[in-house]
Amino acid sequence: MTELVEFAKMNGLGNKILVVDMRGRADRVTPEAAIALNGDPATRFDQIMAIHDPKAQGTDAFIDILNSDGSKAQACGNGTRCVVQALAAETGRKAFTFQTVAGILNAVEHEDGTISVDMGRPVFEWNRIPLSEEFFDTSRIELQIGPIDAPVLHSPSAMSMGNPHAIFWVDRDPMSFDLERFGPLLENHPMFPEKANITLAQVTSDTSLRTRTWERGAGLTLACGSAACAAAVSAARTGRTGRTVTIDVASSPVRQPLVIEWRDDDHVVMTGPAEWEWSGKVNPTTGSFTRDEEPHDGEPEALVH
Repeated sequence: MTELVEFAKMNGLGNKILVVDMRGRADRVTPEAAIALNGDPATRFDQIMAIHDPKAQGTDAFIDILNSDGSKAQACGNGTRCVVQALAAETGRKAFTFQTVAGILNAVEHEDGTISVDMGRPVFEWNRIPLSEEFFDTSRIELQIGPIDAPVLHSPSAMSMGNPHAIFWVDRDPMSFDLERFGPLLENHPMFPEKANITLAQVTSDTSLRTRTWERGAGLTLACGSAACAAAVSAARTGRTGRTVTIDVASSPVRQPLVIEWRDDDHVVMTGPAEWEWSGKVNPTTGSFTRDEEPHDGEPEALVH
């Protein structure tokens, strides 16, 4: 029988996250467990952040990331902030270095409780995003949805933040678009051989954006950190904003913006909150779980009690 492990239900700006403690174990959270957990309203999530023992020297942990459909994800900025909050509560430390399949991430918790994650460098080359067609300039690719003479969405900026993104620029509130209908079509468009995160972005000033995202492997999400980074970088890259912006995530119930800085060294740093909801124990093979009995006041707890 598989031994149960500690986990926490958390969120980053409403992005639903399960942080699962797999340290000291050789097994992984299975896709079947992920699908089962997502099928229960109590544990429905956008990403699982499974914390494993470090693989690379100088790192604190390896983070395995799963989407709600059981598929693998390369990056999750909101989830990384949740991991930092959980480990900071456990260790008293403020700075961490994580390894993911997308690379090394450095993160720090600030005195005000916000957390900054260095998401690394953006990728613009068409074959590394990847796209199925060659584009010399991926800041505007040929792709549209709707009538040819009056497309609803068109000419997105494409890039990778460890995972593929398409940013469609819109001139009104992203919440006014039927992204639930367009999202699956665009995520699975032949242009994206590894699928893509689809974001609608509205420029609200030269230092701010408003976004909404259909997340690859998860669907409509209340927030997506890597998509916010992709939108910020794409806005600066196309001259719509400067290199530091605040992101108003339109679908998030948390009215606190993300701050995204595309630094001169090409690294993208995202700063925002994380929230602990409750904790329990889970079977990483089947997804069956129990919830801790003690009520929780929302303050961060340690994964290991």
